[in-house]
Amino acid sequence: MSNNSATSMEVEATPEQKQAETRRILHEGTIKFLQRGIAASETHYVYRALRTAFSLRKRLQPDVIAEIATVYSNGNSQNMQNCLNAIFESLQHGPAESASASVTCEPEVCLFLGLLSALYLLDNGQIENGAKLAEVLVETISTVQRRTLDPISSRVFFYYARFFEVANCLADARPKLLSALQAATLAGMKETKAMLLTLLLRNYLHYKLYDQAERLTAKSSFPADAPNNLLARHLYYLGHIEAIQLNYSQAQTHLLEATRKAPSNAATAGFQQTVHKIYVIVELLMGNIPDRSLFRVPTLKKPLQPYLELTQAVRVGDLAKFQEVVGKYQDRFLKDNVLALIQRLRHNVIKAGIRSISVAYSRISLRDICLKLHLDSEEDAEYIVAKAIRDGVIDATIDHENGFVQSAEVHNVYETSDPQYAFDRRIAFCLGLYNDSVKSMRYPDSNHRKELASTMEVLRRERELAHELENDDFDGDSDVDAMDEGL
Repeated sequence: MSNNSATSMEVEATPEQKQAETRRILHEGTIKFLQRGIAASETHYVYRALRTAFSLRKRLQPDVIAEIATVYSNGNSQNMQNCLNAIFESLQHGPAESASASVTCEPEVCLFLGLLSALYLLDNGQIENGAKLAEVLVETISTVQRRTLDPISSRVFFYYARFFEVANCLADARPKLLSALQAATLAGMKETKAMLLTLLLRNYLHYKLYDQAERLTAKSSFPADAPNNLLARHLYYLGHIEAIQLNYSQAQTHLLEATRKAPSNAATAGFQQTVHKIYVIVELLMGNIPDRSLFRVPTLKKPLQPYLELTQAVRVGDLAKFQEVVGKYQDRFLKDNVLALIQRLRHNVIKAGIRSISVAYSRISLRDICLKLHLDSEEDAEYIVAKAIRDGVIDATIDHENGFVQSAEVHNVYETSDPQYAFDRRIAFCLGLYNDSVKSMRYPDSNHRKELASTMEVLRRERELAHELENDDFDGDSDVDAMDEGL
């Protein structure tokens, strides 16, 4: 027992050792990757540095960040020096005395250190200091536009908007996001542009500014080669806004693509749950019933339980049960921001009820329809049935004098245009999937062709030399004879 405890004490690192290890990784790994990316003008080194840094998020300490920032505070421009000063001020930690300023700070390194500081402030609840630092970082980005800065600037803007959202003043961030979007579009910073478009849609959706969000999407184009996480979020916001705007077909397409673009793992379970909540309601608004297997997925089963009960009420056309479910889960629907969409389902519930009544009865009185659907009067029932007949929900006629509804004979579905519409939707989906697959293909750069050409030239010369040696007319023993004569 004592040996095991002693071993565990030896293995467990002290806080000082963890801090030293974090300092070593940032110095020897992350910063060096950034410098290699700056020298080669390649962003994949920057992405690698970001992945390494975010893995150390829980171990960040202000004195470690301040020590690294002190090293890179020698002979900087005014913008970079202001950014470093803002980092020291936000962390409430001056330049480290143990480190000396010996290197000029590149914009990528400066913004990267600012991003680490913002992460530390956000995790420790220092929202006011974090918002001030994020504003300085955004101002620094506006003065520098470089290709290797794109991955870092996109994340800076994300946390800039996050600080304002946590402080409940998200509208104050909108002007700078709009001006930054224009600058990123002109500079060709694709990831930053994708991030800003997503943040602006979230901003408009938060304040229910659906018309402005629609104008933004109409006048801007989302980068085709944006990362999947940004694309999935952008598609979700588009789907939600289009559902509010009554564009259910487009909303269904975008929400379905969002669920497919997002990875299915524990880290993205919350996103999958949020998207599927809207998706289920859009399916019901379109007159479709979601598959039961959707509600049996382990990560979706509990969050989608209210929506399962809602689907069951819509499927059977039980208006009383529908109103009961809405009243029971009203607070949760308000929290999910879907209550306005759910209230539109009342007409779908009535239509489903009328459809089931039309199938079950060849002839039924308006009074019985009023009782089954829990309507207020026969006049309401007559109006609703007439609208259902006009919309093509049922095939029937109303006898106004006798007060009953006569259903038409059931025809063969293959004599209608429904199979054609179903095949058209499937073919359009397959063609869209094929086009997306072609667009997502990545091809290597043409630099390797130069190396291949030089290699082929060397091989050709070697073959020519070997061919000349084979065809050279000389006697194998002549060398020996010449040596003998020389002796």
